[in-house]
Amino acid sequence: MSWIFYPFITLATFLIMEGITWLTHKYVMHGFLWYLHEDHHKPNNKFFEKNDAFFVIFAIPSWLCIMLGSMNEAWWIASIGAGIALYGFAYFLVHDIIIHQRFKLFTRSNNRYVRAIRWAHKMHHRHLNKEHGESFGMLLIAKKYWEKIRRDERLKKSYTPVSL
Repeated sequence: MSWIFYPFITLATFLIMEGITWLTHKYVMHGFLWYLHEDHHKPNNKFFEKNDAFFVIFAIPSWLCIMLGSMNEAWWIASIGAGIALYGFAYFLVHDIIIHQRFKLFTRSNNRYVRAIRWAHKMHHRHLNKEHGESFGMLLIAKKYWEKIRRDERLKKSYTPVSL
């Protein structure tokens, strides 16, 4: 296979990971592995949570694909591992840094995407139990959350403070 296909395989894997993440979050994290994910939905002041085990769970196939693909010069497999790793990095950036502020970066962002993703995640976390959840994806945001952000922007524009 020509090297030109490997970046496309990496990109395709990255995009497919959003669907895999949605399915895993809804049916595994809010299913039979809830005991690992539950502490993420309960307020606490701990830096690490049992939920962080999912980082390792997702890192293993990425590492194996990169390692075994490289060892066997099966670069398309290594490209799959790279796509999983890039998605993992994006997930960490969006979920742990931007949304949950585990590291104090981007704390005052007024970016529309950031506001929408934070709102969608807030709606996900309003459910403290594994049932009745919503917004299980990470990077793609449902239309209703975008509409809420647009409504807020319109209200903010139409608001005129009354001076006394």
